[in-house]
Amino acid sequence: MELGDLYTEIVTQYSCSQRHRHPLEHPDVTMRGVNPSCGDDISLALEVEGGIIKKAAISGSGCAISEASAAIMADMIEGKSTEEADRLAELFLGMIRKTVTDENELEELEDALALQNISNMPARVKCAVLAWHTLQGALKKLETSPQGTVG
Repeated sequence: MELGDLYTEIVTQYSCSQRHRHPLEHPDVTMRGVNPSCGDDISLALEVEGGIIKKAAISGSGCAISEASAAIMADMIEGKSTEEADRLAELFLGMIRKTVTDENELEELEDALALQNISNMPARVKCAVLAWHTLQGALKKLETSPQGTVG
């Protein structure tokens, strides 16, 4: 299998995935992310307990890259601490910006590595990073809110 085929397969698999496409009954934080240049629009909901992301749910619509990136992100952050999720977001964004290039470090991104070459397609970068920026916003909102649910 060629590398391009693997990329296409991973993006297709995740963009069609319904695993995290459901509402959460009692999210601790929700955040909406919009890419006005192409119309990608996602909402991220997180259930967090003791600093651990127990559940991540996404809704909205977008292109295949945006949807795949959001699904990969949701898979990666469930079961992780909020600090680890933020670190993974920084790592992903660094990969896209090409400021993080160490292969051993990038291996932590698992299937998100399939989006590494998006940085060579400037029009698609915003699609790939939307979910990750939305995650960072949700984590910041959670961190700065008083105890309890933040919408």
